[in-house]
Amino acid sequence: MSNLESLAEALWRAEREQAPIPPLTDQHPDLSVQDAYRIQLVNVKRRVAAGDRVVGHKIGLTSKPMQMQLGVDQPDFGHLFQSMWFESGAAVHFPLIQPKVEPEIAFILAEDLVGPGVDLHRVLAATRAVVPAIEVIDSRIADWRIRLVDTVADNASAGCFVLGHLPTDPSGVDLETVGGVLRLNGDVVQTGAGAAVMGHPAKAVAWLANTLTELGTPLRAGQVVLSGAVSAAVPIRPGDRVQLSFGLLGSVEFVWAKGEGSD
Repeated sequence: MSNLESLAEALWRAEREQAPIPPLTDQHPDLSVQDAYRIQLVNVKRRVAAGDRVVGHKIGLTSKPMQMQLGVDQPDFGHLFQSMWFESGAAVHFPLIQPKVEPEIAFILAEDLVGPGVDLHRVLAATRAVVPAIEVIDSRIADWRIRLVDTVADNASAGCFVLGHLPTDPSGVDLETVGGVLRLNGDVVQTGAGAAVMGHPAKAVAWLANTLTELGTPLRAGQVVLSGAVSAAVPIRPGDRVQLSFGLLGSVEFVWAKGEGSD
């Protein structure tokens, strides 16, 4: 087993056993971002081989504060799987270690997005609908002590996600100024607007489309893209009710039920 495969195995085991591990970069400070994506892909292939299915991608590190915190100047991405997908109103049973929630805008594609040269306008033209989404991020790295390489290797800290029921044509709403209000057990805990995501969430999707094209795995029609958080993440505990109202995009909510491996 190669070093990268052994690191992928450690992350896979951490998720399955609900036992977080120290940062990969503690013992392997020379790991590159390219190495981290290779580690991510090892576990993507493992999930697919186990019967799961890739349904899209998530984009992370889309805000300047988060990029500054991790010392980077561009986003990262991870893979979304069918097993992670929940609909609004669900009691979410999903094994999570140290979950946090983020308010996002999800893009559902009607057409393939193949670069190079994909821009905001091409993304909007290729999008069937946008819906409000709550991404539940999680980390297999203990205490969220992550650097860029750690989160990329860990599938961009993906957990699961919940989508709203109301599909909106992106031409019918200003995604730059539309605002989201995130509530936890009825209390407002975060607010944010689409512009928090690289100035416009479709710009983040364009970045992803061009990046994935370079890697030979372009975005395909029918896929879901979580475009990035419009505010800071908020920790949750079993039994919490999470609600997101997103203006003209409607709302989405869920209760984190106590899943296997949860506290």
